[in-house]
Amino acid sequence: MSFTVALNFEDGVSRFIQCNPNERVLDAAYRQKINLPMDCSDGVCGTCKCHCEQGEYQLGDDYLEEALSEQEAAQRRVLTCQMVPLSDCVIEVPMPSTMCKTASEMFTATVTSATALSDSAIEFCLTLDDERGIAFLPGQYVNIDVPGSVVSRAYSFSSPPGSRQLSFLLRNVPGGIMSRYLTEQARPGDAIRLRGPQGSFYLRTPVRPMLFLAGGTGLAPFLSMLEHLALGGSKQPVHLIYGVTHDHDLVKLEQLETYRRRLPNFSYLSCVASEVSLSPHKGYVTQHLDESLLNKGDLDVYLCGPPPMVEAVLGDFQRRAFIPNSFHYEKFAPSQADQRS
Repeated sequence: MSFTVALNFEDGVSRFIQCNPNERVLDAAYRQKINLPMDCSDGVCGTCKCHCEQGEYQLGDDYLEEALSEQEAAQRRVLTCQMVPLSDCVIEVPMPSTMCKTASEMFTATVTSATALSDSAIEFCLTLDDERGIAFLPGQYVNIDVPGSVVSRAYSFSSPPGSRQLSFLLRNVPGGIMSRYLTEQARPGDAIRLRGPQGSFYLRTPVRPMLFLAGGTGLAPFLSMLEHLALGGSKQPVHLIYGVTHDHDLVKLEQLETYRRRLPNFSYLSCVASEVSLSPHKGYVTQHLDESLLNKGDLDVYLCGPPPMVEAVLGDFQRRAFIPNSFHYEKFAPSQADQRS
């Protein structure tokens, strides 16, 4: 049985390789034309040292203490020349992908649909040409070339990994080059190119309660995460707080309702900032962060949204002196927001 290993490079690029039974990660990477750092390949120099973020593996004892200390091994540092996966794994590689003679993969697809879910959100669906689908970690994004132009835009997947059918939830920006293409020109069958996956914002192995905080179309990566959790039969508690500005900005509520049924410990609350909202839950995400949800810090927090929302949550956590077990967030800085328009 082979295992899938995600190699996450420090420049945000992710590459996925297949490791055969009893095959070392370094050998598998080289076999698939990814030159991970190494000098000796014998567990002597420590050049190939990385960090295993997720997954089970064995290292054996054929390496020197000088290359990997007991303390480092206890912290899940690994030598890829010695590491043999026992499950799917995620490895953080402490250098840019270019130094390993690799880069983002290129994929081709065709447009399935482009649907305005509201005045502010568009759902964009593609069918990959490759029947094997695309491997990524739930929460990651790809760069999509805008047809008829020389520019690309970055969007988080709202669909789960491994599927040939891809979906994205986009903010509809008047005058935005991708928004204009989708609302005025896109037709089923149009050819599209994608590069990726990328990003350090992704779902870690669920081992404790999770709190998802989404702002606007920052809901997209959470839809991918929730589908992944549902398909995997996760039993960990998950609570989502989904905030928007106006009532008409709320989208995908029916899909969230399906997760109530498919994930036994999933709950969510949607809130609207507008004072004239008809929502039963008015205000900002931070106004609905009850202490009971924070579980005294014993939870993993994931946060995705526009900069003001992300900064507000960070400030709120600081005022509370709240430190979760792990905290992962992604905000769309002005240049990124433009890229995702």
